[in-house]
Amino acid sequence: LEEQAQTVALALSLVPIAGIAFLWFIGVLRDRMGALEDRFFSSVFLGSGLLYLAMTFVSAALAGGLLASYALEPDALIASGLYTFSRAVMWRISNVYAIRMAGVFMISLGTISVRTRIMPRALAFLTYALALILLFTIDQNLWVTLLFPGWVLIVSVYILALNLRQQGAGA
Repeated sequence: LEEQAQTVALALSLVPIAGIAFLWFIGVLRDRMGALEDRFFSSVFLGSGLLYLAMTFVSAALAGGLLASYALEPDALIASGLYTFSRAVMWRISNVYAIRMAGVFMISLGTISVRTRIMPRALAFLTYALALILLFTIDQNLWVTLLFPGWVLIVSVYILALNLRQQGAGA
């Protein structure tokens, strides 16, 4: 903790920016759905996305609180057991609950994609496969937590390329 405090503080300062980018991602996807938006799946999609983001922020806030507490009274924090408890809570929030919400988010978007064709079928089925991994992974594996951001990157690049191609065709 003492050696990595600056790095962790930098990462925590980037979390709100990542949150804004994720909200933008949700907005872009809803815009692509347009009038074809299914209210049931869109509600699940939006709700699970917001819950994922809220849990990510709570986990980051706990980490920030630990850093601040450690800076003030390092020995008292460690001796009290609060450090161990807070780390366990952060781990559970981010690697169990938030990851499951990410899986629900992906399944609802995959279903919307199959119905509205806002993404190719292959991407929708990849979405289902990755979502099932997120939902049913028993052990908390750090690599599994990277599936969701990787998937968001793939979908974002697909949408960006599609938009650039459409702008090029329109010009």
